[in-house]
Amino acid sequence: MSPRVSVVIPAYNNVSYIRNTLESVLNQDYEDYEVVIADHSSADATALVIEQFAGDKRLRILSPTVAGGGAKHNWQRVTQEARGELVKLVCGDDLIDPQLLSRQVAAFDLFPDLTLCAVRRRLVDETGSVIMPSRGIPKKLYGHHQGAKAVRATVHSGTNIFGEPCCIMMRADALQNIGGWDDTNPYVIDERTYCRVLLEDVKAGRGGFFGIEEALASFRVSANQWSVRLAKSQSAQVGEFHNNMHQMYPQVVSDSDVLAGNLQARAMAYGRRAVYFGLGIKKAVAKPLHSTNHH
Repeated sequence: MSPRVSVVIPAYNNVSYIRNTLESVLNQDYEDYEVVIADHSSADATALVIEQFAGDKRLRILSPTVAGGGAKHNWQRVTQEARGELVKLVCGDDLIDPQLLSRQVAAFDLFPDLTLCAVRRRLVDETGSVIMPSRGIPKKLYGHHQGAKAVRATVHSGTNIFGEPCCIMMRADALQNIGGWDDTNPYVIDERTYCRVLLEDVKAGRGGFFGIEEALASFRVSANQWSVRLAKSQSAQVGEFHNNMHQMYPQVVSDSDVLAGNLQARAMAYGRRAVYFGLGIKKAVAKPLHSTNHH
């Protein structure tokens, strides 16, 4: 029988963190799940660390993903190998709390129309120290809502209110129905995918969203992630994403949502850059579009 949940891990140059990530994923109080992992031809010893977990029957280690193709290449590969009804992607340096899977599955059990469930998360630095103890879904989206409300809120706010993939659980068939991870705007591959999954799954009579107010995942702020790219490039991609959502779903995303979101995105991109400088990660600001978190 197929497991209820598939946790998929697209690892890439995560040698310093992948052990902790795998331990957090394999230490759940929920039982009906599998873990699928592939190393994206890392230049470090990530693959060797992964092999140390080969004895766990819940874990399927795929052959290395061929280099290149950016985040979508490895994200798509591990997701396509998922056998579960529900799927969660955890990047190779993030962490999830022991009760996360059970809490999210419980939401799907309670609401048959649910397409996507999100939790708040902590932001941690490269050493694991907490930078922000709770960030993500706003209070107005706690509990059960129509997905369109959540999509409108994320565009209007100018930031990804859902959180990174480690915060998300969604229906595997809903993700498959939109062609998998959508990197039309690579900087927001996760947020764009969530929005499309929620809005397109309405056709299947679902499209519901559930927000859990507790911070049950940890997203690592590292020196090699997209979030420290030049602020102008960040906000431009976010603006393109907002405009495209309006074009595709005008009944959900209005002109005023796009205008407000674009203004907020520009302000927050520069603010985010300042935060990273404050954390001493200046060297990463001018790095190219390659990410420890997003591969």
